[in-house]
Amino acid sequence: MQQLKPVDVVIAGGGFVGLTLAKEIASRTPLSVVVLERGKPRKLADYATGMDELDYSLRYRMMQNLSEETATHRHSARASAVPIRQYGSFNPGTGVGGAAEHWGGISYRFYPEQFRLAAFLREKYGSRLAENLAVQDWGFSYEDLEPYYWRGEQLIGVGGRAGNLQGKRVDGGNVFEGARSHEYPNPPHKMTYAATMFEKASRDLGYHPYPVPTATLSRNYTNPDGVSRAACAYCGYCTRYGCMIGAKAQPTNVLMPVLEKRKNFTLRTGCNVRRVLHRDGKAEGLSYFDAAGEEIHQPASIVILASWTLNNSRLLLMSKLGEPYDPATGKGTVGRNLTHQVSQATRVFFDKPLNSFMGAGGLGVGISDFDGKEGLDAYPGVMRGGNVRMMSSGDGPIASFGLIPPGEAESDWGAEFKKAALAWHDRAASITTEAEHLAYRQNYLDLDPTYTDKYGDPLTRMTLDWTEHERAQGGMLTKIHAQLAKAMNARAAAPNSRQLERYTVTQYQSTHVNGGAIMGTSPEHSVVNPWLQHWQSPNLWVVGASAFPQNGSGNPTLTILAITLRAADALIDHYIKNPGALA
Repeated sequence: MQQLKPVDVVIAGGGFVGLTLAKEIASRTPLSVVVLERGKPRKLADYATGMDELDYSLRYRMMQNLSEETATHRHSARASAVPIRQYGSFNPGTGVGGAAEHWGGISYRFYPEQFRLAAFLREKYGSRLAENLAVQDWGFSYEDLEPYYWRGEQLIGVGGRAGNLQGKRVDGGNVFEGARSHEYPNPPHKMTYAATMFEKASRDLGYHPYPVPTATLSRNYTNPDGVSRAACAYCGYCTRYGCMIGAKAQPTNVLMPVLEKRKNFTLRTGCNVRRVLHRDGKAEGLSYFDAAGEEIHQPASIVILASWTLNNSRLLLMSKLGEPYDPATGKGTVGRNLTHQVSQATRVFFDKPLNSFMGAGGLGVGISDFDGKEGLDAYPGVMRGGNVRMMSSGDGPIASFGLIPPGEAESDWGAEFKKAALAWHDRAASITTEAEHLAYRQNYLDLDPTYTDKYGDPLTRMTLDWTEHERAQGGMLTKIHAQLAKAMNARAAAPNSRQLERYTVTQYQSTHVNGGAIMGTSPEHSVVNPWLQHWQSPNLWVVGASAFPQNGSGNPTLTILAITLRAADALIDHYIKNPGALA
C-alpha cells in the first residue's frame, strides 16, 4: 500500500458532477484538487474516428465493463438476486466525462412541486396515499434552485423556448414549467418533418407542444467561462457516442478546457476508488487501486463522492459510513429510495420517408399536458405523469433496418420480411415518454451477500419492482400515444407497456437511476443535508443523482448540474471559510 502526500480536496468520479465541482473549487480557490476516475482519458479528437454504430451503439464501447463490475437485481426482499450480465435497463458510462460523454443532451428542469413532493401529495391525496410510499421533500424549493438551473443552462448552452418567463406563460414553450428568470441561452433546433407532424397533431388535439430543451447546440456558442463550441451538424451520432465536433455539451469540451489551465488541478485515470477513509466522524481521504493494481491511499481535508448513483451508495456501504437502510423496519438511510424512471414508447409508421438518419440527441417536440400534476383527473390511480415527445435523434443504419408495421410479414426473417423492411425503411419513428417514478419503501440498494467484483468486494444489489401506480401511468400513456398516432395518420405498433408488468433489467429504460444517498432535512431520513454534505462527516460531500429523494420526469442531467453548482457554492462560500455542519 502506498500513501500519497495529502491534498486539500479529493473527488471520486470524473463525470459531469466531479469535474464541475473541480472546476468551481480550482477556479475560485487556491485549494489543490485531485479527481480520481476509474476509466481512460478522453479528448475531442478521439471521437472523430469513432462513429461506428456496431462498436458504440450495439457493443457499448463507452460503457462500464460488466465482466469486472456490475450490479445484481431482484424484485423483492424475498427473492434471490442475480447479476446483470448484459446491458439492458441502464448504461453506466466510464472514462473521463462518464455517462455525460454519451448522453443525448436533453435538458429538462423538474417541476416546482417535485421539490416538496411529499407535502404536495399529502395535501392533494391525504389518507388515499399508499402506506409504502416513501417520497420526501428535498429540503429546498424550486425558487432556491432556479438560479442554479440558469447557471447550468449557460454552462452547457441549452437551447429551447421558455414557456413561463418570469411568471408569464408564453405559447410555443412549455407553459406548465416553473417560472424562469431568463430565456434559454440558445434558440431551439430547426425541426424535422417528423417533429413538425407531431407538433401539428398535438396542437390539433388542443395540447401545448414545445421544442425539447437540449444541450446540442443550435448555433455557435461561447459560455460564461469563455469556452466556445460549434453548432450541431445533425450527424445523428449523439446518444452512446461522443460528439466529434463538440456541439453536444460534454465534460471533455465544457469543463476540461478550463481545468487544464489550472495548476491546482490534477486528474488521475485508471483509479478504482474502493473506500472512504474515515475516523471519529471525519473523512480522511480515499483508498483506490491504480491501473497496475496497487492500492493507494490519498489523504485529503475534503472528500467528495461524485460517481454514478449506484457507485456513490456502494462506496458509503463498503466504507461503513452511515446506517444501511432496512425496509422491514424503515430504519437506516444508506440505500433507501431507489428510483428509476417509467419509460413508455410506441413505434409509429408514416407513408413518407423521414430522413431519420439525420438528427441530434435532443432534437424533438414534446408536450407536458400530462406531465407532473397536469391532466391526470381523467386517469384515476395516476398521481404523477410524464412528458410525451417525438425525437429526431438520428437512426443508425443497423438499428433502423427491419422496422415494419404490424402485419406486414409473418416473421422477422426471409424474403417477405426483407421486402417489407426495404419498403418501410426510413418511415418509422417513436412516440416516447419518461414519467416520474415515486419512491417506495420496498425499493432500495444494499450490498449483495453472494456476488463480488474483480477485487472481491460485494456488488451493489438492487431490490426494485413496479407497483400498480407505474402500471396505471403506462395505461394512461398508451392511450395518449395512440391518440397522437391517429392524429398524425400514422400506423402504430403495440406499445412496450409489457415491460411495466415487472421491472426488467433486459430492456433499456434510461440510465436515470436515482436515490440511495438521498438528501433531506434530518439525519433520521436522509444521508446528506440539502447542501449535499454528509450528516455524520461534515467534510464529506456526496453529490449527484444519488441524492434525489425520488425521480422527476424528463432527463435529470440539468437538475444534477444545478444541485452540484449549489453544493459548490455552499462548500466554497461557507464550509471552507468556517468548516463544520451547514445544517
